[in-house]
Amino acid sequence: MEPIRKKYRGRVPLNKEKLAKHDKGGGIDLRATSTNIKNKVIRQKLKKKENTFNNAVKNTARTELLLTEDYGCLEADPGEVTVQYKQKQIADNVDITSAAKHFTLDLEFGPYCIRYTRNGRHLVLGGRRGHVAALDWVTKSLACEINVMESVYDVSWLHIETMFAVAQKEWVFIYDNQGIEIHCLKKLHRINKLEFLPYHFLLAAGSNDGYLSWLDVSIGKFVASFNSKLGKIAVMTQNPANAVLCVGDSKGVVSMWSPNSKDPLAKMLCHAQGISACAIHPYGTYMATSCPNRFIKIWDIRQLAGPVHNYRVRSPIYHLSYSQTGQIAMAMGNVVEVHQLSGDGMKPYLRHRTKSSVTSMQFCPYEDVLGVGTVKNVSSLLVPGSGEPNFDALECNPFQTKTQRREAEVKALLDKIQPELICLEPLAITEVDVSTLKDKVEAEKKLLYLKPKNIDFKPRRTKAKGKGGTAKVIKTKKILKELSRKETIDLLRQADMRPDIKKAGPQKDYGILNRFLPKPNRRTNK
Repeated sequence: MEPIRKKYRGRVPLNKEKLAKHDKGGGIDLRATSTNIKNKVIRQKLKKKENTFNNAVKNTARTELLLTEDYGCLEADPGEVTVQYKQKQIADNVDITSAAKHFTLDLEFGPYCIRYTRNGRHLVLGGRRGHVAALDWVTKSLACEINVMESVYDVSWLHIETMFAVAQKEWVFIYDNQGIEIHCLKKLHRINKLEFLPYHFLLAAGSNDGYLSWLDVSIGKFVASFNSKLGKIAVMTQNPANAVLCVGDSKGVVSMWSPNSKDPLAKMLCHAQGISACAIHPYGTYMATSCPNRFIKIWDIRQLAGPVHNYRVRSPIYHLSYSQTGQIAMAMGNVVEVHQLSGDGMKPYLRHRTKSSVTSMQFCPYEDVLGVGTVKNVSSLLVPGSGEPNFDALECNPFQTKTQRREAEVKALLDKIQPELICLEPLAITEVDVSTLKDKVEAEKKLLYLKPKNIDFKPRRTKAKGKGGTAKVIKTKKILKELSRKETIDLLRQADMRPDIKKAGPQKDYGILNRFLPKPNRRTNK
């Protein structure tokens, strides 16, 4: 036993591959012989920081021991392919919990559009003929079911599973999980597509007339609304990495929009024909687009480059969806195909044929499930290996209680990102704005830190005891210098000789949030 104790004395050594996976770089050279930092105190402080970074990397690598789940997949026998496996065969060979997640709801008010919550626990579905329902699809517990008695074009969850938005014939309505109407948004007129930006609390909408709108649901205020001049918006999705809306038009161009600009941030010519479907990877790395000429292209959306992959399929693709593990589902009429990337490109993984045409499709987060809405039913298909097996309970918790949900809502509101920060490069805010920094330094140099003038002060000679001492003379000189400096500054201010300091103009009104604005500097506003 003694050799074993000596071998594993202290903490068990880590695998070099895991350390390299979480490594943050080489760090600063702090060796006394080669470093440019000569101050010993600063070197010691930086060494402590480097040790903190190294310990964080090691602790992150050790936490992988707690991630016991791994991605699943289908492995075919020799001479077979996974595409030939039917949903019934998969359901019969999995555990009873996974088999219960495969079901089909036969409904009469289609075509249907479906949407899962961010934690993958709840499902909302809307039928074109007015049927709207919200349910916990895992336990099959129905939260509400109503008929709005008019056309429904799209549905979307808000920041929690107790509220969802429905794009109806004329306006957008907000309902709670009991089916009670909370709001009617008449400024969102004839909406075709809805997207919710969870970190910004923005409900984005694309209308039949080409208008794009962003509504802040936390304060009930419209952030922006303008005409994109693209005509009817039928293809719209969001980039989860930077909250930019990607809109496909009839010219084969995918344009990227932010509420801060009435012009698109970027445009990509993806196809020679109109865009029929568009989907973006949950990590914001790749974008898949399709058009009626049966082509599907994969683009690197981080560099706006590509296509990385270009394929021609058997039929036109009208719906696309990305899973958390990179699998992509394609809807071609009444056939749903799931492809996954391999070493030499995309390969078919599963194929399912529905009874009617597919009208909506989405992978369920943290579950190996693909939700499919058709003209006559809503189906839940088993796709092994499509969901992320390990979830962060502080980010998205599928098993959260009511108390955890309330706390998560408050924390999300405190961490809310302002819409002004929506841009193509979300990490640009962490960089140093050199030009602005130089302007600030120059402005500080030009401030009126005036050196007091020399005052020729000769005190009167007095013979009174304690009245004409040296300390009294120095104190009187100091008072006179300060008075002279203040008089000079007042004269310059009256003459308006400080053009470098901007005068305070009318501030933007934020309503009830005005109390959080920084207080004006008294010295600069005098």
